[in-house]
Amino acid sequence: MSPLLLLPLPPCSHGTEGLMATAPFLQMGGVGALTLVSCLVFQGFHRARRIASKIIIMVVFAGVSVAIFFSPLLIQSPCLVEKKQLPPKPALIGHRGAPMLTPENTLMSFRRSVGCDVIAFETDVQLSKDRVPYLMHDHGSHFLRRTTDVLQKFPGKDFNNSTNLTWEELQELNAGDWFLKTDPFRSVSQLSEQEKKTAGNQSIPSLLQLLDLAKTHNTSVIFDLKNDDNNDTIDTVNTILKSGIPQDLILWLPPKHRVDVREVAPGFIQVYNNVSDMDLDRGDHLNVKYSALSATEVRELRSRNVSVNLWVVNEPWLFSLLWCSGASSVTTNACSLLKDMSQPDWTMFVYKF
Repeated sequence: MSPLLLLPLPPCSHGTEGLMATAPFLQMGGVGALTLVSCLVFQGFHRARRIASKIIIMVVFAGVSVAIFFSPLLIQSPCLVEKKQLPPKPALIGHRGAPMLTPENTLMSFRRSVGCDVIAFETDVQLSKDRVPYLMHDHGSHFLRRTTDVLQKFPGKDFNNSTNLTWEELQELNAGDWFLKTDPFRSVSQLSEQEKKTAGNQSIPSLLQLLDLAKTHNTSVIFDLKNDDNNDTIDTVNTILKSGIPQDLILWLPPKHRVDVREVAPGFIQVYNNVSDMDLDRGDHLNVKYSALSATEVRELRSRNVSVNLWVVNEPWLFSLLWCSGASSVTTNACSLLKDMSQPDWTMFVYKF
């Protein structure tokens, strides 16, 4: 399947990040536009009869010219760097697998992300009525409704909480047919008939199934614990320990009960969702939204040997910007698109600019 079918958002929809990605080209465009209108400006100057009008025209034109030509002194972008100083390409973490190509949080999706050479599977864990950890993002009023056929399988049954259904009941649900029907990323037409058949037959995976897959491919696992009470934490940790997966493949993100988790599983890598908590615990793994840190802050953290993962990054231009900033890794829906990038979309030596 061609990655060209994916529809990334343009830089203008990303505020400051979009400006850093496009500012050098906007300045160049400004120079071009200034050149094109200069003839009209000088014609207006010669046609003006009053001295005051001529002065106003030239002052405005000179002011705009100075602003455009000297704007590079104010433009800051991490990609204004020599290629030899470019940081390593950020590693990829599959957000719920490879959801642009397959139904999210299914074994098919995670297997597809393996082909992108992801370093970790990102997912969401909830527990069933009989205490089996399983993979599902939506909870609360949206629980199971978006990505399964629960309304058809259990009409009239209360299923607003993860513990309303047993693991056996959850296994009766289809977790892939919604993807074919709604085509959320307009990618279904690119699937082969066999891939469509496989997607339509997906079920909800257990955490243990994902751990087995991760162990096979030596891939890390990072997850949110949706109902983060003490019992859920205990049952989830016990499932991980019983799976036999190496502890250093578990990137432990849930902040509650972190001290207790560290006692029973000291080999888990502790990951934090803000710098202050990480520094307080003397940690060295950070997982935050891509807009939460400036390029300078990312570089400062990397200089301290902190692993910085940024989420969720799908657009090549944004990935390029974070690459130039020095991010360690990004969580992405578009692993098939980003894995083939051998360099950022652009880099430019600052003095040449």
